[in-house]
Amino acid sequence: MPLPYRGRGSRLASSRVASTSVHSPRRAGRGAPWSSHALRLTRRRHSSEQVPPGPEPQADFRSGKWLQEHAGGDARDSQQTARAAMGSRHRICSQEEVVIPCDPDNDSGSVDLQLSNLEDIKKDPSSLELTDSDIFDITGLSQESFIDSFRHLTQQGPVSEANVERLIQSIQEVFNGELQSEFEKLTFLRSLSSLSQTLPYDETTESFIHSHITDIVHVLNMLIEEEPLHSLFSSVRQEVFITIANLSYQDIHLLFGSEDRADLFSLITKSIITLPSVETLIQLQEIMPSGSYNTECLYRQTFQAFSEMLQSLVVKDPHLENLDTIFKQMDPWLQSTKDHERERATASMAQVLKCLSRHLSLKLPLRFQRLGHFVALMALLCGDSVTEVAEEAAEGMHCLLHVTLRLKCTIYDKKNHPNLRRAMKKCQELLELYSIKQFYSCPFKIAQIFEAFLNSNELFQFVMTTLDGLENLKHPCTQKSAGELLITMVKNAESRFEKVPEIMGVICARLSIISQPRVRRQIINTVSLFISRPKYTDIVIGHLLCHPVPYDRHLAELWRTLEVELPSTTWILWRLLRKLQKCHNEPTHEKMAYVAVALLMTLLIQIHHSIGLTMSDVAVPSGLYTGQEMSSEVTPLCFAIQATKSLLLRTLCWQEFNIMEKNKGWTLLEGKECHLQGVSLLANALLERNHLLAQKVMYLLVPLLNRGNDKHKLTSAGFFVELLQSPVARRLPSIYSIVRLKDWLHHGNRVFKFLALRGLRYLIKHQDMREDIRSLLPCILDLLCETDEKIVLLAIQILLQLVGTMDFTTLTAMMKTLFTLFGDVRSDVHRLSMTLFGASIKSVKYTDKKGVENQVLDSLVPLLLYSQDENDAVAEESRQVLTICAQFLKWKLPQEVYCKDPWYISPSEAGTVCKFFGKKCQGKVNLLAQTLMFSKNAKLPIRRAAVLFVGLLLKYVDCSELRTKGTDWIENEIISIDLHLQPGFCGHLDLKALLHDPEPSLCIIASQALFRVQKVGAEPDSRQSIPG
Repeated sequence: MPLPYRGRGSRLASSRVASTSVHSPRRAGRGAPWSSHALRLTRRRHSSEQVPPGPEPQADFRSGKWLQEHAGGDARDSQQTARAAMGSRHRICSQEEVVIPCDPDNDSGSVDLQLSNLEDIKKDPSSLELTDSDIFDITGLSQESFIDSFRHLTQQGPVSEANVERLIQSIQEVFNGELQSEFEKLTFLRSLSSLSQTLPYDETTESFIHSHITDIVHVLNMLIEEEPLHSLFSSVRQEVFITIANLSYQDIHLLFGSEDRADLFSLITKSIITLPSVETLIQLQEIMPSGSYNTECLYRQTFQAFSEMLQSLVVKDPHLENLDTIFKQMDPWLQSTKDHERERATASMAQVLKCLSRHLSLKLPLRFQRLGHFVALMALLCGDSVTEVAEEAAEGMHCLLHVTLRLKCTIYDKKNHPNLRRAMKKCQELLELYSIKQFYSCPFKIAQIFEAFLNSNELFQFVMTTLDGLENLKHPCTQKSAGELLITMVKNAESRFEKVPEIMGVICARLSIISQPRVRRQIINTVSLFISRPKYTDIVIGHLLCHPVPYDRHLAELWRTLEVELPSTTWILWRLLRKLQKCHNEPTHEKMAYVAVALLMTLLIQIHHSIGLTMSDVAVPSGLYTGQEMSSEVTPLCFAIQATKSLLLRTLCWQEFNIMEKNKGWTLLEGKECHLQGVSLLANALLERNHLLAQKVMYLLVPLLNRGNDKHKLTSAGFFVELLQSPVARRLPSIYSIVRLKDWLHHGNRVFKFLALRGLRYLIKHQDMREDIRSLLPCILDLLCETDEKIVLLAIQILLQLVGTMDFTTLTAMMKTLFTLFGDVRSDVHRLSMTLFGASIKSVKYTDKKGVENQVLDSLVPLLLYSQDENDAVAEESRQVLTICAQFLKWKLPQEVYCKDPWYISPSEAGTVCKFFGKKCQGKVNLLAQTLMFSKNAKLPIRRAAVLFVGLLLKYVDCSELRTKGTDWIENEIISIDLHLQPGFCGHLDLKALLHDPEPSLCIIASQALFRVQKVGAEPDSRQSIPG
């Protein structure tokens, strides 16, 4: 069945008139009409006016004549006629001018101010009733009746019942089938548009469409999805927009009311807004020719149809719920980073506002609740870097002002009419000062005008949207506009704001991204305005004090550069002091809010900085000590300590205060070398008595750890590390825990290394963190060679936790390093190094035992001799590790090894031990050479045991080998052995020198040993006690 060309509905069909220009009678009486520059630009960019018409004759489809003439004709002829009618050049490059439902030439881009009508308002703002004429006088918009605005939307004549049946049948077939070709798609859409003409008088049509809205929406959705987003070679989009508009004029809304309709709205909006720029589309046409289509013309007609579709939605929108839906759809595109997308969205919204302002007939309740956001967004666009966007936005702002005035007149009750009149008077006075062009090119003037009409919630929306504009780093001019709008709105709205904490939070967050000095100054001045108003002073102070102290450079700059008058400064300082003093009034479980926590850390850091300072090193405020002489005992450190004590007492931290006093914590804090011990004591007291507060402090300290100088960082780090004992420390992201501690391990300051190891020791108890800590093994092993005893001890303690997870290479390397620590003068290092050595032996896998056997054998003599150490803990640990070595070698040690009496008291027991090791180590270890290394050990018990052991060993060595080598090397020569095997070795290893030792017991034992050596050398027939 041949289908009619289209049924855009009589409204749209008749709206296509040639070069229509209608001027408002009201405006005609006031002066010469003028044509909006921005609107002309809109037409040039988004309509077909500038495209030359095609040469083909134009079919007249603006009435029902064509439909009536061809409905019953030959099917083949009808099909050919329909195809001809749908020719792209006929459909797209028409000589007709597309006219939107509101007559744009009636609109104005510069307000013709008729102040005479408002003289009475100036004299007595409350003496007159508020009328629409007042509104039109202010905005310059002509007043046109709602009925007159539809004068071009009249019916052209009825369609026959038979044709209606045919249209319904053809549409029904599509619901049950598929649309393959472009011709079929266009036929369906135009049939649906034609059918919409009959809705006012045909019940069958009305019933059919209402019962098949879901099907229609589904088909339209499918058609749009099939259209490519990167190109425009079809008029299907255009026909979809026309069809939706036609149905909207008949109160059939396909884009509102359900989720699938909302999805369709979103899809069609995206399909037109995200098309490539016109220049790109033209280039694509050159690369991929599209037959008879003119891409540029097709685009402009399609966009015009989209604009008409949006306008059709607001022609009857008494509650503004359609406007609300349109704005939600367009909002992200109005903020797009792509210029052509932003321009399309702005042009569309400008036309919607223009149409709405002409057909506005508001009724309660109003559904549009985002006026503040809308005004701010359009105001930001007025300062856009793209001229076309700015001009379109300015045109839209003009109409938005009219809509806002009508909206406020509708919702204001009678008792608030004086307020509205005052607002309108202010608006009028401002418009007297600015020409409309200047008004829209200066964002702060927009804020001045609209401020009077926005309520507190809308003001909050305005400010938050403006603050979002500060994030636009691509377009600095948007940041500039945002700064102007913000400072102007806050300055004019005075104390009508709500949700100031939220505003302050966003301002503080945005400071770091604002690079323009002027804009930064405006933002900080905004904070100054808020804090200087008594209503907001406590709110702003509370918010700023909740930030971690000391502040980052942006917040510090904010505090430093606040600009308030002297009376306000006095008020602000008084409120600040009261805020700090009232910390103790908080509930028990919240006894120290973040403000007190931050202050505590600030005071601890100040204590560190004050150590060693005198009052001459600081500036004392004039008049502080008027009439009294400053005590010579007063120092900056004294002040800092007293302030810290006061803070703990005023915040009810009595238990923590008591712990500090009992353990001399205040004295520790004052010491240059022990300051961190005092910090650690306070942190542990907090962790023990108030773990919830300790957790707050831990999170607070995270951003402080890399700020300030070393004194600042060390105090923060010392407190932070102790708090890692808390169970919640495992929740910290590794970048704030393990990674931070790793950085400190490589720090040049040994205190940071110590703190890093201390923190790792606390964290290693969490199994899920051990793997990350294990990756730090190479760095921790290097710290075994540190000269700082505390660092070495902490490293060993951590390695004791990880020794079971080490690979063989790491294990053997660590055992070699530990062997060098045997005999270390630092007794705790000596003891723990042996403990870790024993643990390492236990951790060796069976398959790797051969690889460490020599290391174990080399450790026997040192361990045996150190079992005679004067330090009972070291001696006991030596015996324990010696047992582990014996088990590794599968030896059973004699009980005499565990005797705690010195060998020189029980020579028989020493002989038994010597005999056992002489037998077991023969051919494996040079026991005699190893033992001689200890004859000059710094400790007397070790020297004595070594000399005694040498004398006893001579009974069990190979005498023939001794005669061959001689005994001089034992008596008075330096033994050529790697000295690294015994760090305690010093001087020559000759026994003769020991005969002159001041210790008598050592002289006697040395003479006995020397006698045995000489005897072995003099008696060639000496026999071995133990055969080889």
